[in-house]
Amino acid sequence: MLLAAVVAIITSAVVANATQTITTPNAAFIAYNLAGGANSAAITPATNRSVQVMGCCTTGGFQGVGQVSLLHVPGGGMQWVGLESHSLGGSTITEGFAANVGTHIVYINFLQTVEIQTAGIDTIRIHNGEATTRAGNVTLIW
Repeated sequence: MLLAAVVAIITSAVVANATQTITTPNAAFIAYNLAGGANSAAITPATNRSVQVMGCCTTGGFQGVGQVSLLHVPGGGMQWVGLESHSLGGSTITEGFAANVGTHIVYINFLQTVEIQTAGIDTIRIHNGEATTRAGNVTLIW
């Protein structure tokens, strides 16, 4: 009996430590239609948790997609790693850390001129580096 009680207690302790909480993810969807050289409004990612940031350009002939896993440290900037949009030279890894305005995070079009970049210490934005209008969307999931 005593042995059975000890086994039951140990089993309960292991099961209690192995409990997993499953939550529904949050998401934000931002459509953009930016004139040449324009920036979107600032976007504030969730803080102190990994955020999947995916963006695409849907303008005909210039389509592309890029993505990063991003960490927003409040008052400390952004950290990220991911993949740039494909281009004639192929896709490459993007990674970095920044707290200043205008730092490149990831390209999201074929010509690698539409990008997600830092907008400040706690925000990001979409920037169209082309001379003409580009459209698409960005999704954040956390």
